[in-house]
Amino acid sequence: MKRLSLILFVLISLSTTFQAETLIVDNTTRDYIVYAPKNLGSQRPLLISCHGMNQDAGYQKGMLQIEAIADTAKFVTVFPNGINRGWDISGDRDLRFVQAIIDEMAAKYDIDRNRVYLSGFSMGGMFTYHAMNRMADKIAAFAPISGYPMGGGVYTSSRPVPIIHTHGTTDDVVGFGGVSGVLAGWVKRNGCPATPTTVKPYRVGHITKHTWGPGENGVEVVLLELANKGHWISNDVVFTGEEIWNFCKRYSLELKDPTVRITEPSNALTYLTYGGASEIEPLTVSATASDPDGKVVRVDFYKDDELLGSLSEAPYTIVVDNLSKGEHQIRAVAVDDEGRTGTGQTMVNVLEPTGSYVFSNAFTAEGSVPEGWSTYDGNEKRVGFSSGYSSGSRVFHFTGEQHDFDWGLYTRNVTGAAHAGYARFADKGTSTSLVLYPGNYQLYYRIANWNIPTYSPVTIAVETVDGKEVYTHSYTPSSNVGNSTSSSFSGTPLKSCRFDVTEKGRYVITFYTADAPWADLVVGQAALLRKGDVSAIEEVSDENTVSSIQYYTLSGLPVQPLSSGVYVRKSVLCSGASKCEVVIIK
Repeated sequence: MKRLSLILFVLISLSTTFQAETLIVDNTTRDYIVYAPKNLGSQRPLLISCHGMNQDAGYQKGMLQIEAIADTAKFVTVFPNGINRGWDISGDRDLRFVQAIIDEMAAKYDIDRNRVYLSGFSMGGMFTYHAMNRMADKIAAFAPISGYPMGGGVYTSSRPVPIIHTHGTTDDVVGFGGVSGVLAGWVKRNGCPATPTTVKPYRVGHITKHTWGPGENGVEVVLLELANKGHWISNDVVFTGEEIWNFCKRYSLELKDPTVRITEPSNALTYLTYGGASEIEPLTVSATASDPDGKVVRVDFYKDDELLGSLSEAPYTIVVDNLSKGEHQIRAVAVDDEGRTGTGQTMVNVLEPTGSYVFSNAFTAEGSVPEGWSTYDGNEKRVGFSSGYSSGSRVFHFTGEQHDFDWGLYTRNVTGAAHAGYARFADKGTSTSLVLYPGNYQLYYRIANWNIPTYSPVTIAVETVDGKEVYTHSYTPSSNVGNSTSSSFSGTPLKSCRFDVTEKGRYVITFYTADAPWADLVVGQAALLRKGDVSAIEEVSDENTVSSIQYYTLSGLPVQPLSSGVYVRKSVLCSGASKCEVVIIK
């Protein structure tokens, strides 16, 4: 074993250079660790990786485990040491240190100054965000890990900056809850679409990847969300260093590729059609395109892999017809006079539910207004997806010892005016369209009050998208959360109401607070079912047939057992079972 270890050490020593270095900056000796592959070549990239508070360069190098990637991709990595094991996250002291490192690496290793990348863990991540605003002309891309400005973000970079942020959801040092607000500011600064493209799972079950982009100059903002990970760098299945390199290597300060961005629709779209085949109106798609070192000669539009058309000059606008059921990728590909390409894309999802559709399933991000929803409290309207809210209408995550639902969408009425507080699904201006065909529908809901122990009534309304009332139903909740997401609360039944639709059209479903100052509500669960959708269901009316069933579910919504009026899916044998999926129609 000792001989094998010695052989491996010799082989590594022959292929790489790993040494400590010093620099004089502001009359102070600063030190750092350099990792450079042998046979590096000229004009290779540089990655600077900063340690966390009370840590050092050696510890950061051991956590990031970037050596094998650097050996293959041929780039230099520097691990600097902060003064007193910390970083200047508001001034210029360590910015000058980073600049001195870049100059030194250019002199010693002939690195490409256009491909310098900065990363950092914890306080090093906070410093990375600080550098975005002060060194965007020197750093091509940024990769903070488990760190962000705790006092709130600043977004004054001299140019749009690519960002990949990695963070564990159970981080107990720098909480995950603050990430979305900081990234939202950078998404806006970079001109990225407000709604991300989300991949879940990404590579492995506990990782979710959110990508906002492309924005101006083709930059993206990426969040790697590591479920149940704490305050550390991931090196199991998904390797943080590898993800950082694969993201950063795409960017250079010397832009060459054309950039293109789809501006209409500005976000991904969902068409939700009940009771008939989808008849999607023709969709207008527009894009902007530019080339930093030449000109755009054409923009090609694609639906999935089908070429829809090519345009040789602006405005770059095309109409997409015949969007069938399923998920479709709409792409705009810009081609410049050097044959280089850039791509912008958005998604269109066409759904035709035949059973229940649970639109509260979108309540998954604390401090957000979910995709497809809008809220109003008398002062401010919020349209989803939007996030980073710490007050006002937003999604809550309930953690009390006893709670009737895990997630809920809260809104309030701060003025007391009529219909001045609501949460609405498929509102005009959101990315979701709800099209209902004529038929009888059942709406299921769980609603609690947030901070009204005496209970405050709510109104459930079905309206056309233009505001014509179709159906209203009043309900007074029987539970109150207690003004804290950690409170225990119970007694929130699953209720339902039935309504008829007589004309095909686009509709919205709204949950109104009472018309009183600070009246409130929390939508815990909401689902829609069309009564006619029973083709694969048989009726069970014999009490003995279902007497042994202890628990029913309606697409994840608990339902009290009933002895009759229950329609059971044919594919499920419920007799003697402990669980089956049911639809209740009575």
